[in-house]
Amino acid sequence: MKSRSLWVAAALLMGVAGGWAQPAKPVRIGFICPFTGGSADFGNSARLGAELAAKEINEVGGYLGRPIELVARDDKANPDEGRRISEELVLKEKVDFTIGFCNTGVALKSLDVFQDNKHLLMVPVSTGSAVTAKYPPDKSYIFRMSPRDTLQAGFLVDEIVKRGYSRVAIFADNTGYGEGGYKDVERFLAEKNLKPVYVARFDIGVKDLTAQVEAAKAARADVIVGYTVGPELAVLATSRAEAQFTGPLYGPWPLSFRTVAERAGAAAEGAMMVQSIIADTSNERRMSFIARLKRHAGSQPIGSLMAAAQTYDAVHLMLRVLFQTKGNTTGDALKQALENLERPYAGVVTTHEKPFSASDHDAFSRNMIWLGVWRRGEVQFYYPEDAKRSAFIRRKSAL
Repeated sequence: MKSRSLWVAAALLMGVAGGWAQPAKPVRIGFICPFTGGSADFGNSARLGAELAAKEINEVGGYLGRPIELVARDDKANPDEGRRISEELVLKEKVDFTIGFCNTGVALKSLDVFQDNKHLLMVPVSTGSAVTAKYPPDKSYIFRMSPRDTLQAGFLVDEIVKRGYSRVAIFADNTGYGEGGYKDVERFLAEKNLKPVYVARFDIGVKDLTAQVEAAKAARADVIVGYTVGPELAVLATSRAEAQFTGPLYGPWPLSFRTVAERAGAAAEGAMMVQSIIADTSNERRMSFIARLKRHAGSQPIGSLMAAAQTYDAVHLMLRVLFQTKGNTTGDALKQALENLERPYAGVVTTHEKPFSASDHDAFSRNMIWLGVWRRGEVQFYYPEDAKRSAFIRRKSAL
């Protein structure tokens, strides 16, 4: 944190030396996530992370004296609303660039607004594989700082097979996120000559999946993979307990949402999920961030540490990019700088050295994710050796 403050402050002093006659024009960052509705737990966590980053940057002078201004909008996890406010931010508000999207289906509905207008979009949360695959990276203005579902699904399938399970039941919602996750898991199973023995599809807002879990039991499934968001994963965990399904429950990162533990209670115990960050007392930078985030949040709940941390890093990384472009916020300038980052960014999730290139707009590789587990109401490292290794930087690999 000190090093980041020092280089920002140094740049600010250079601006002060030249003098400013008028108040500096703010750097306006569009911000889109769900602040209400069923996805509010991770949308508001992302908002808190963005607010904290902007606050810290502004406390040391912003970008060369220009304050950071978040122009935040609530997409309500609704694709049509997401599209409307994307057009508003890009075409009417004319923000300098945009950070946003938690829900894959909402993102997919809006991507062409950013692409067609050559407007830089940094996605800090949504993990749907299609988000960064819709356009060829060398032509795309869409970047992402969350582990995409192809990484997560492959990671989960490897974990399942490594532990000797082969009869997999997949529970996926009917959104773009659930559809993409289902296809990813199915594909990785096929690579190991396996097929799901049972598949359940359901709508967001489902209240009970006990009958479907019992059907998975009848199909002799020995493990469940759930691909949906927090409230529905809580329903799945509770239904699994109700049906007395004794096999493990795996899921992508939304299985770590605070909603799951609050709504499923003891039924969430032992459920395993993919994580990019887990609270770790041995990592000073990470624990300092968590403490600052909690102070900033006050009484507001932090539903997802991953969403908050990845968004915090996205805002700070974009500040680094602004220094590299010398304040040029055109889509082409920001794209070129992100694809050729000159200095590593030491974030709270990890250190991003060369996170992007002209052929890859995803900041995460598979070696950068962990297996988390619910234990006594907290997400912890599943493997004790991972907890020991977490203080070491995991840089992006070509694999």
